[in-house]
Amino acid sequence: MIGIVDYGMGNLFSVSKALERLKAPYFISSNTDELKKATGYILPGVGAFKDAMFLLNETGLATLLKEEVTNGKPLFGICLGMQLLFDESEENGQTKGLGFLSGRIKRMIIPSLKVPHMGWNKLTFHKSHELLNGLEEDYAYFVHSYYAVSNDSDIILASAEYGVLVPAIVGKGPVVGTQFHPEKSSALGIAILRNFIQMVEGEK
Repeated sequence: MIGIVDYGMGNLFSVSKALERLKAPYFISSNTDELKKATGYILPGVGAFKDAMFLLNETGLATLLKEEVTNGKPLFGICLGMQLLFDESEENGQTKGLGFLSGRIKRMIIPSLKVPHMGWNKLTFHKSHELLNGLEEDYAYFVHSYYAVSNDSDIILASAEYGVLVPAIVGKGPVVGTQFHPEKSSALGIAILRNFIQMVEGEK
């Protein structure tokens, strides 16, 4: 069963509705003891990196996720939730992230384009991963002003172009994430969520 992590800064409604559409068992919780019962996690996110990490640390949810991922449970970060998977962010001053993925979150500074980056962009796949099983390159829906920069090219499963190369899907072991919103990205997004559900079911 998937545990959607409620730390006060996620779009819980749209994610939960997508899981219901896929008939995937899930629950939403901010309680660490309850969340330990999950076999996999979704970390949504809307807002600022610094505020999110403060809440995750204060509630013990950061520690919980690190422990559970170490035990092999899959974790899927969405939008800000994906950014939180990295080492640190420069948003509102340097802030340490969860540290699952090597890299830094930086502000998009693109004089010729509007920031935040909002809208549909075509993905380019770079690596094979079970999250991408059976998928073809298609468009996904983005809303963000910051993006990940990493020297570890192995973690970048797919990218999008928006003045810079935006890591769109990232992953290492049981930890995966999308900069875009899969729950708002039509058939491609639903297929990605379906593949994550299969990753979680494999951990039962």
